[in-house]
Amino acid sequence: MYLPDDPNMLLSVINMKLRDGGYDSFDELCKALDLDKDQIETKLKAAGFEYMPAPVNQFR
Repeated sequence: MYLPDDPNMLLSVINMKLRDGGYDSFDELCKALDLDKDQIETKLKAAGFEYMPAPVNQFR
């Protein structure tokens, strides 16, 4: 799956997948789509975003 390099666009894509894809967690999303969890978290954290687990289930 293609993911954008821009952190704001990446945030949008990941949160949309979490919201609309029926994934209960970021871990589940990464496993299902074979994504590099650490790389995504590092990029988003550098931009000031952190994953908020359920019931929020999104990066903020």
